[in-house]
Amino acid sequence: MVVSTAPGRIALIGSGETTPTMVGVHREIFALTPPGDAVLVDTTFGFQLNADELVARTQHYFAESLGRRVDAVSWRRADAAASTLDRALARISTATWVFAGPGSPSYALRQWRDTPMVGALGSVIRRGGTLVLGSAAAITVGKYAVPVYEVYKAGFDPYWDEGLDLLGTFLDLELAVIPHFDNAEGGTHDTRYCYLGEPRLAALERELPDGSGILGIDEHTAVIIDVAEQTVRVTGNRTMTLRARGRSRIFPAGSCLQVSDVRAWFAGEATVGSGFPEPATGAAPPPTTGAVPVLAGDAPVLSLHEATLRARTRFDAAAADRDAATMVDAILGLEQAIQDWSADTLQSSDRDEARRELRSLIVRLGEFAQAGALDTSDLVAPFVTALLDVRSQARSRGDYQTADDIRDRLIRAGVEVRDTPDGVRWLLPEK
Repeated sequence: MVVSTAPGRIALIGSGETTPTMVGVHREIFALTPPGDAVLVDTTFGFQLNADELVARTQHYFAESLGRRVDAVSWRRADAAASTLDRALARISTATWVFAGPGSPSYALRQWRDTPMVGALGSVIRRGGTLVLGSAAAITVGKYAVPVYEVYKAGFDPYWDEGLDLLGTFLDLELAVIPHFDNAEGGTHDTRYCYLGEPRLAALERELPDGSGILGIDEHTAVIIDVAEQTVRVTGNRTMTLRARGRSRIFPAGSCLQVSDVRAWFAGEATVGSGFPEPATGAAPPPTTGAVPVLAGDAPVLSLHEATLRARTRFDAAAADRDAATMVDAILGLEQAIQDWSADTLQSSDRDEARRELRSLIVRLGEFAQAGALDTSDLVAPFVTALLDVRSQARSRGDYQTADDIRDRLIRAGVEVRDTPDGVRWLLPEK
């Protein structure tokens, strides 16, 4: 373990912390982190019956995607055996990179609050290490925390839970961190702002005291806070939003701010540092509808759901063109996407949806092969054209009996012949 005299950093991830889209972000974070042990804290999903599986999948992700060994420390309940908790604290005390991710923020807070774990997480930063908190775990770091499950799933009236306030401790920022800020899973209803939607977020926002506010992080986006340098940097695929009392400022990936400027903005000061970007123009984007998005072929795939839609769109286009090779490529691409996203610990229906679509595309490919990939019209065209040429010659000689006989024989063979002002046209019945 390398001990630094300068404090380290906090990396907050909006979602997708174990997905292919965030490999580059994790490489960036590891590059900033001193050499030493890397550990995963399992509290956020410790209440789930598949917690062991989620630990294994997370470890597999970092090993396969980044070549990093990440050891697991168990702190699933604050009332676990003292020896278990002591081992967890001991491992964290020597680690330079500590990670916690998806699950329930309110559950994690109940297990961490008023325990030595709070000090242990803070000590990672004080020693110059990196504390990496994704989605649910990111919510815990502020003074105010959103109890997502209780509000979105159980129907509780919106309320703020008490967070760990590590941002206050290290940065003097009295904030609520909200990941999944641009979530669109609701389709026909608003699930932005970590599934709260605008009405509930606005109600919660009114309860915050002056000088405080919301730090929103889009999905597949990270905010890296360097405590020593007092900077806030946005990286990943989308944006970070500062929001307070109906005011919002949006910062795309690549933005770098001074903590003092962020603090001044939340305080409502008119003048902030010259490095503070100009505000984004236009209203906040409306909630998405149920329409299927148009996915450009070279656009980054930010979820397995998007990969599934892209595979289906590509397969449909190839089927219309009777392009069997591209149909196969679409199926293989979806199968690879399922494999690539297998380490994602986010609990959603995306994986089941992708598998159903994969089976459907395979069935459709089989039906296509059974019917024949080549267009029947292309196969019979030389013969039909030759007969129609003979018919045309017969008509030009006035031999209408022969011409009609050729037409009747073609009709009996399933070829419809139409005499039009523009010439003779023929077609086969659709299957």
